[in-house]
Amino acid sequence: MKPHSIKRWLLTVGLLAWAAAYAPAQSAASNKLTDSRVFPWDGISAKTAPNGAVGHNVLKGTLKTGEAIAVHETIQPAGTVPNPAHRIQHSEVIVVEEGALEFVHDGKAERASAGSVIYVAFGTLHTLKNVGHGPAKYVVVQVGGDTGR
Repeated sequence: MKPHSIKRWLLTVGLLAWAAAYAPAQSAASNKLTDSRVFPWDGISAKTAPNGAVGHNVLKGTLKTGEAIAVHETIQPAGTVPNPAHRIQHSEVIVVEEGALEFVHDGKAERASAGSVIYVAFGTLHTLKNVGHGPAKYVVVQVGGDTGR
């Protein structure tokens, strides 16, 4: 599969999951994602973190196949202090839509620019830092593990 095809597939998966998500906050176990549907972006509220990053929680539920899944979009302004490194108990796929991020994990730092896809394995201690001159915008798809909490 070509890189742009992978990105398009991941964005489609993220958008489909996001589209299926517009519902009141629920645990993943109580939000069974069994029917396909579309919900408008303007129905998803934004939340601003203390560091100035803006997030949209677009999906949290359980797929028909049993996996817990959550999807959120984050916009980090340039110069934003990143969240402290944290260890996850699920898997993540992060699609960088705009800007440039530094992905710090496992004792190393990697740069990810627009169009890049980051994979964060179960149990990885990591953080993301905007290293560009403008905002960094990315979509996080969380699967399995503690995603349903």
